[in-house]
Amino acid sequence: MKKQLITAVALILTASVSEAKVRLPHLIGDNMVIQQQSDVRLWGWDKAGETVTVKTSWSGETATAKVGKDGKWLLTVKSPAASYTPLSITFSDSDGSTTINNVLSGEVWVCAGQSNMEMPVKGFGNCPVKDVNKEILDAANSKGVRSVKVPSVMSMRPLDDAQCEWRQCNMGTVGEFSATGYFFARMVSRALDIPVGLIEANKGGSRVESWLDEDNLKKYTKEEIKDSVKMTKNFKWDFHYPLLWGNGTFHPILNYTVKGILYYQGCSNVGDPGNQYSERLKLLVEQWRRDFKQGELPFYFVQIAPYCYGDGLDGISGALLREQQVRASDIIPNSALVCTNDAVYPYEAQQIHPAQKQKVGERLAFHALNKTYGIKTLICESPRYKDMIVQDGAAYLSFDNLADGYSRWGDIEGFEVAGEDKVFHKATATKFWAEGNDPRNERIAVSSPEVKNPVAVRYCFKNFQIGNLGNQGGLPLFPFRTDSW
Repeated sequence: MKKQLITAVALILTASVSEAKVRLPHLIGDNMVIQQQSDVRLWGWDKAGETVTVKTSWSGETATAKVGKDGKWLLTVKSPAASYTPLSITFSDSDGSTTINNVLSGEVWVCAGQSNMEMPVKGFGNCPVKDVNKEILDAANSKGVRSVKVPSVMSMRPLDDAQCEWRQCNMGTVGEFSATGYFFARMVSRALDIPVGLIEANKGGSRVESWLDEDNLKKYTKEEIKDSVKMTKNFKWDFHYPLLWGNGTFHPILNYTVKGILYYQGCSNVGDPGNQYSERLKLLVEQWRRDFKQGELPFYFVQIAPYCYGDGLDGISGALLREQQVRASDIIPNSALVCTNDAVYPYEAQQIHPAQKQKVGERLAFHALNKTYGIKTLICESPRYKDMIVQDGAAYLSFDNLADGYSRWGDIEGFEVAGEDKVFHKATATKFWAEGNDPRNERIAVSSPEVKNPVAVRYCFKNFQIGNLGNQGGLPLFPFRTDSW
């Protein structure tokens, strides 16, 4: 009898929801995180001319929207300060109502890019994440971290919805979270003691062109976009296709109110000529900021890690892409780049998915906590090459972003030096200091017995080369070259 009663109640509840004409996107549902203290956009579909009413539990106030001829509606509500207190939102029209529950107010970040952003905490096949068991056990302490994974879908037209649902973080679910995203969210959540929501909209193997919209592809590429067969004919793999992944996987999230964008992508663009990648990444960021309609959203992204690309360990195709990423960080306002030169193990030369995702996510968090949330005592910038003095058979290098010092004085690895013959040799590098006001003081002295008159210096400017020089905050030096050969 009790079982029958429960079944009857369930049927009644199901019927009441199904009779309501208000239809919500899957992004708006139970367990979602809304951006705190913002004009949060809520949207959906209903019959044309209908009035949709939204009531929030935190204020008791209502907001209304008239459904357009296209069956769409959109409105905004004021969200409260971040809290772990569960909230609810009720959507009503003339035919009924539906309520979403266990909503938290906090910080919402998008996790975009290709497979190194998509890679979950549990890892991929034959691609582990460091200390995965410890991370699973620790998930119980990340009560405020939640995530929604937008499925990777190709579409010739922009989609407005995606089959997905929000997940709370626990030992049973954390394995499915983006590893890079999760370690970012965990640090931000614990540092600020607030909930953090992740919207994972990414696709393994995707190129930057995969996310550009039709207008930008028309203007800035030579891709065929009127005919899907022609557009994709130049690509062996579907994950390289332009336009389609942005339409199907990213477009459904553009109405959501967010705090910023995290981006880890670039491997599939290795080999792009000149400054093509940096210019198209800048274009993509401009496109996303326009479409989110939230001004100059923070854009924090990750430099591709050392890896043996097609031209071999000592090739420079990957180094050239990293160089473009540094350039992109200079030309994209309100952006910052994470260096990953030290975030690989020597045996991972053939592993495009390095295991140390903790470093990546946490370094993204350092940028966000410093730049977005105002914790200025945090060291977030990696050192970058500044200038060079050549004297007495050695090159003396200075760097920006040292944060009061180097991570080491000697046993420095990763430097090469060349003379006028343009042949690079492994170099010895040490921190230089002498009595007096020598202009070489506090520089790194680089030399080789095989190069009497240095002309150029490179640091880890190869596909796979791991250096060990960093700053006072333990952040690694960006790979660089002083030449343009």
